[in-house]
Amino acid sequence: MPVQQQVDKIVLTHPKGSSAEILLYGATVISWKSGSVPNPQPVERLFVSSKAALDGSKPVRGGIPVVFPCFGAPTHPEHLKLGQHGFARSETWTFNSIVMDNEAGVSVKLTLEPKASITERYERPFHLAYVVTLAEHQISTDLHVQNTALSTTPPLEFQALFHNYIRAPASEVSITPLEGISYYDKTETSEELRSKPKTEQRATVDVKKFTDSVYEDAPGIYEVASPTNKVEIKTKSFKDVVVWNPQAEAGSKIGDMEAGGWEKYVCVEPGYVRGFVKLEAGQTWIGQQVLTAKL
Repeated sequence: MPVQQQVDKIVLTHPKGSSAEILLYGATVISWKSGSVPNPQPVERLFVSSKAALDGSKPVRGGIPVVFPCFGAPTHPEHLKLGQHGFARSETWTFNSIVMDNEAGVSVKLTLEPKASITERYERPFHLAYVVTLAEHQISTDLHVQNTALSTTPPLEFQALFHNYIRAPASEVSITPLEGISYYDKTETSEELRSKPKTEQRATVDVKKFTDSVYEDAPGIYEVASPTNKVEIKTKSFKDVVVWNPQAEAGSKIGDMEAGGWEKYVCVEPGYVRGFVKLEAGQTWIGQQVLTAKL
């Protein structure tokens, strides 16, 4: 069965051996096992902390969480009742349909609409559809945001991001191409410095120290490379990308991070997080990423 529906998750399997698991809670992809052209044997490409909650009690520490409608602490007036990274990663989604099931790949759709746990904190009408597609060496995630409001209402303003935890030794991983891109360093000690743009001077970006950088108007295609894993990330409609690794400095303070967990991954997160998407009533915005195993 290429699509297996369980009580709390959906499991996708491909005829060539790749697989993926998607929790209904948060629509979080918690596993992607894939081979590559040079190494056909499927291996786990994502990191999930051994201390992560997978029971719906809190957002998952790892995998691919969905961030919507705000990134980080809320700043938009309509988001002020929301917590860090919004509500999409901490609500239970509905399995909607099998979109595709053939030799090319298998694809499913999950949906999220306003309900009491959301409307008490967020009043704007919306419809989210999340499509996850598994191919032999790839996984793609597509977030469809529809503004279901009446045409007389102001545009829906939101941010969105895929918080990818790519499995890799943090001391050896490199991310390209970000040289020459303007970014904001959120590890700086003052708000003045955090809000001052820098220009990336490195040909290859690493995370050997505490890193939390927001690159603005980035290339939209990235390579995350290490001796044990190489993943290409191609994006559409995500103008920004975040590179994050807390190292021991911040990682040791994260309650659901396993001991030394920060040494096992890098977060490379395509998103629209500098400013807001402005979506008119009745319109739909789609943000997409395609992850390809290269090693």
